[in-house]
Amino acid sequence: MEQDVWTEQVARTYDESSAYMFAPEVLEPAVEFLARRAEGGPVLEFAVGTGRVALPLRERGVAVSGIELSEPMVRELRRKPGGDGMPVTLGDMARVRVPGEFSLVYLVYNTIGNLLTQDEQVACFRNAARHLRPGGRFVVEVGVPELRRLPPGESARPFHIGEKHVGFDTYDLVNQRLVSHHYRLTDGRAEVTRSRHRFVWPSELDLMARLAGLEPRERWADWNEAPFTEDSRAHVSVWQKPYDVGQ
Repeated sequence: MEQDVWTEQVARTYDESSAYMFAPEVLEPAVEFLARRAEGGPVLEFAVGTGRVALPLRERGVAVSGIELSEPMVRELRRKPGGDGMPVTLGDMARVRVPGEFSLVYLVYNTIGNLLTQDEQVACFRNAARHLRPGGRFVVEVGVPELRRLPPGESARPFHIGEKHVGFDTYDLVNQRLVSHHYRLTDGRAEVTRSRHRFVWPSELDLMARLAGLEPRERWADWNEAPFTEDSRAHVSVWQKPYDVGQ
């Protein structure tokens, strides 16, 4: 995973540049979905970032902890109301172990793709399984690769066009990689950032879950639980750690 992408500058402007992801119609269904799957137990967010999801989830009375690779992102989280009291462990979400067991581990906003190899993504699933109590759930929100929508001979697709942010992905089909290009207007200045990702199919994620000992439970097109179909551009998937034998 590329740590140098999440620099001090990116962290400082992250919330403003991603304001569309903080909109109530985007954020509130995600928080509601996760709160229900937590079933009153403790929760762990992989790649907690600046706390976009974790902080409103804590406001609902859910005990949330986080893992985050970027110290600048954690510093931004600490500046927010309630952020200074959230337990956050610095490190790689595919490897770092947090004490205790959790009823829910979750990973949102395509962040599974920040792990650039299949082995790292498998390790992430196994790490989630290690943190889950029996019956606990692992939730992942990620886009469906846009390959069907690529015109012949082209390799780029936009994913957001707004007043202060334009983003598009360029695909490397041979290596199952993409680069996200972000163009932002901040304080009258144009900023450009790029990040590499590994795109992954729903069926491939199901196999990763199986390798980690998790069982498929749900798959929706979004946090509002719209049906997942062949035309869905993203999915929210839920896998569960089996209960102990005899429980």
